[in-house]
Amino acid sequence: MGYRLEGAYLVLPVGKDLDHHRADQLQNTMNQVKKERGFRHIIFDFKETEFMDSSGVGMIISRYKETTLLGGSVCVAGAAPIIERLFYVSGLHKIIRMYPEVEAVFHE
Repeated sequence: MGYRLEGAYLVLPVGKDLDHHRADQLQNTMNQVKKERGFRHIIFDFKETEFMDSSGVGMIISRYKETTLLGGSVCVAGAAPIIERLFYVSGLHKIIRMYPEVEAVFHE
């Protein structure tokens, strides 16, 4: 699974669908990278994502809680309008910062 580390940031492409199966894959990748290399912040790259269900919402909330407890942060980049709506309906927009693209996170 593709990801990249930029300093203390893990940039994680979400993929086309963020369902139960994909949420598990992302969790496993984050656990493995944390164990092997470490990171403090997570950027979920939604630029290719067309679908997200409650499994995706739950995974993001879980990672938010774990990461912020350790002094890190979680944000989302490149979400299409349909995904942004899910963030507003679920209330995630209140705790997760959203950026138009990954590069915008580093230019703030």
